[in-house]
Amino acid sequence: MSAILEIGGLIKRFGAMTAVDDVTLSVEEGEIFGLLGPNGAGKSTTLKMLTTLLPPTAGTAQIYGFDLMRQASEVRRVIGYVPQALSADGSLTGYENLLIFARLYDLPHRYRKARVREALAYMGLADAGDRLARTYSGGMIRRLEVAQALLHQPRLLFLDEPTTGLDPVARRAVWDRLTDLRAQTGMTIFLTTHYMEEAESLCHRVAIMSHGKVVGCGSPDELKATLHRPDVTLDDVFVQYTGDSLTPGTSETSGDSYRETARARRSARRLG
Repeated sequence: MSAILEIGGLIKRFGAMTAVDDVTLSVEEGEIFGLLGPNGAGKSTTLKMLTTLLPPTAGTAQIYGFDLMRQASEVRRVIGYVPQALSADGSLTGYENLLIFARLYDLPHRYRKARVREALAYMGLADAGDRLARTYSGGMIRRLEVAQALLHQPRLLFLDEPTTGLDPVARRAVWDRLTDLRAQTGMTIFLTTHYMEEAESLCHRVAIMSHGKVVGCGSPDELKATLHRPDVTLDDVFVQYTGDSLTPGTSETSGDSYRETARARRSARRLG
């Protein structure tokens, strides 16, 4: 495999505060890569830079050979992005939400309806496409948002805290869709999370962030081996590398409705 995302010395400062501090990483084609860290570690800021939403203070990044700063429009054509903030409009149907994104992506008019129906079906929402999004469960909303990001068939999909606000059953459904997506299309997936079970279940490799820095990187098994003791969990690795226990997350909330999902996402954004 070859690296399709190359990050070198990436820095983001907000005044006197350094949110991302000299991050250097590479992501290989076709892998699921996880960026782990407690709330406030710099994960979302890193993702916003990589998706061209925030300009870096310093450093370099290339995605499929396109320079993040000088070729931002080319970068946006090859990536999809599912933000932590709620991006589905509850007053529209699932189909209408996707149709708006199809227009934003400037998909040819003759392909739009077919592509929207295809994306709904791919994410298991074919039977719910004509319902208002506010009637969806939290897991359905997240799958709708992934469908929005897939409409232009990106080669690299970024997801920021993809299961925040979801109960364990809904979380597992999202995981299954993501692993199927990677297996069927070969798409590269880059996700942020602070849930170790999510990282261990989904990711081929993970990087651990703490206070804006990458403090460890490797496969879950490789990272566990660095502690040199039996029965090590990824939670143990996380605490060892970050000095931080896991913050109780909003993913244990039910996420049964659009309103609850929106509230959970807002809470997560304030924390992280």
